[in-house]
Amino acid sequence: MALTRPALKLTQDAALALVQAAAEAATAMGVPQCIAVVDEGCNLLAFLRMDGARVLSIDSARRKAETAAAMGKPSGAMHAEVEIKLAIASDGRMTNLKGGMPIIVEGQVVGGIGIGSGTGDQDREIAAAAIARVFG
Repeated sequence: MALTRPALKLTQDAALALVQAAAEAATAMGVPQCIAVVDEGCNLLAFLRMDGARVLSIDSARRKAETAAAMGKPSGAMHAEVEIKLAIASDGRMTNLKGGMPIIVEGQVVGGIGIGSGTGDQDREIAAAAIARVFG
């Protein structure tokens, strides 16, 4: 019986690269964003509020990243009948807003990225673009 398992960890360099890639994608789209990157335990590694991004999107971007990391799938995909229950059970840390994407490397969830300040589809597109650029 194994008592430990190997785990990949997201580095600060990767977190910063994801923020930079997301900021570039948001700039190209013309939509300033709040960008949050968390590790697999939902600990904040990097954050940027671009000039002009909505102040109230600071928290939602982080919650989107946390939801994606915890669930291992994009935020915004929960069934409506459980979204309120999960938000209550997690003290508001889980959200069903689009814009959070899990960061998966070699089949392991190593973190999440959350984008907020555009439409849900814009947020999700920027998150996916950042992951694709950094992890190809």
